[in-house]
Amino acid sequence: MQANRRELIAAFTILGLSPAMATRLAAQTRAALGSAQPFSWTALQTRAEQLARQPYKPQAKVEAAAAIDYDAVGTIRYRDDQTLAGGIRLFPLGRSAPNPVGIHIVENGEARSVPFSPSLFTAEAGHAPPLGIAGFRAMTADGKSDWLAFQGASYFRTAGAQDQYGLSARGIAIDTGIDGREEFPAFTDFWIERTGAQAYTVYALLDGPSVTGAYRIESAKGANGVEQRVSAILFFRRDVERLGIAPATSMFWYGEGNRAAGSDWRPEIHDSDGLALLTGAGERLWRPLVNPPRPTLDSFADTNPRGFGLLQRDRAFDHYQDDGAFYDRRANLWVQPEGNWGRGQVMLYAFPTASETVDNIVAFWNPADAPKAGQKRQFDYRLSWGSTDPTVVPAVAHAVDQWTGAAGRPGAEPTPGARKLVVDFVGPALAGLDRQSGVTADISVTRGKLLTQAAYPVVGQSNRWRVTADIAPEGQGPADVRLFLKRGTKALTETVLAPVFLP
Repeated sequence: MQANRRELIAAFTILGLSPAMATRLAAQTRAALGSAQPFSWTALQTRAEQLARQPYKPQAKVEAAAAIDYDAVGTIRYRDDQTLAGGIRLFPLGRSAPNPVGIHIVENGEARSVPFSPSLFTAEAGHAPPLGIAGFRAMTADGKSDWLAFQGASYFRTAGAQDQYGLSARGIAIDTGIDGREEFPAFTDFWIERTGAQAYTVYALLDGPSVTGAYRIESAKGANGVEQRVSAILFFRRDVERLGIAPATSMFWYGEGNRAAGSDWRPEIHDSDGLALLTGAGERLWRPLVNPPRPTLDSFADTNPRGFGLLQRDRAFDHYQDDGAFYDRRANLWVQPEGNWGRGQVMLYAFPTASETVDNIVAFWNPADAPKAGQKRQFDYRLSWGSTDPTVVPAVAHAVDQWTGAAGRPGAEPTPGARKLVVDFVGPALAGLDRQSGVTADISVTRGKLLTQAAYPVVGQSNRWRVTADIAPEGQGPADVRLFLKRGTKALTETVLAPVFLP
């Protein structure tokens, strides 16, 4: 294991070596690293700004990596005895990650590069040899699993509170949802500084056709998950039509609301089941995820949002029956802006998928003022990866289940051109309320018509109410439904924003 210089000097001194000899031996253990170079957050910003003034050069690619598929890359392992900075191990190049990245270890204001050598890895006989460094991961204290990983473009993720990877974050999204124009800027170099037993600050240089950037990502693993503080300093080479800040990328194949979309035996397959928003005005919104029949883009206008994120609310194992992928353990990702982000919108882009291996959901903040060439922008925010829902509060009941099906009365002929939407809410705010309590559903529909509606407590279930509505979408749809429960003028629940498609 790679210890830091102070730890090695102390260890050698305890063994009875003179301070001078201890210092020389400590230096020899770092001989595989490059020479020390000054490093600072300010210098990285300057480097990103200077890079933005130069023409974009695509990231280098190792063509031979195309032959190393998913199974083959799994046979290449980073050597445990080459672990860096108390817990950092490197990823090899492969078909899905063919672009080498620069890795540097930071200590006391100095950075040392990690040169690639095949000896850093072991490869099984008969398989392709290691070709380069694609990224890195941070190991848990026992070295048996990892809790943080950076690999591919500007993607990174954590294992949350239950040691289970799921959705990913991205450094930035450019023109997502615009046909043929989306860019994937990449983190080309990383500087990794250990700041605690299970804590690292990762500095990264971003480069892309339209933008460069300097990133500082402070990450710490705790009992309740992983907390990150992100500072992104962006420099634009050219105008960007749709800028995506704090993007989260996830997968939704099918769930209880669209079980017919799944060909697999498992009841549900998804990394996240909804987009949660806490608006600048304090309204709590919930948009259930769907696997749409065609690409969709939803926008939720706001000013200075308090938070948004993709969550996995359903955490019952029997709803997934998967003891390998453990979808019930997938982490939530909650974004909390720091400072005033001004006017803009949270955008949700989704496209069809027939596989659990395709991430088909992206959510991000899109500022109202699109950046222009030559501009500099800064965004600071927190990322919380955990298993608890940050939007649930006792005073407001939240949506726990959502289904769609044939419209009309059960047992009767289905209503043509319509679908039934059913949403269940749970929470202490509904305690003691019954059909005589004056509770009603407030429902509005865009691009469609509300045919029937009902709201009532679910028999035998504590603090649980159900809303049903028959919706007739207009044209190709979907109809956008906005609904919540209220008593008089007081809202009892969060607001659900649900799309309704005709089959």
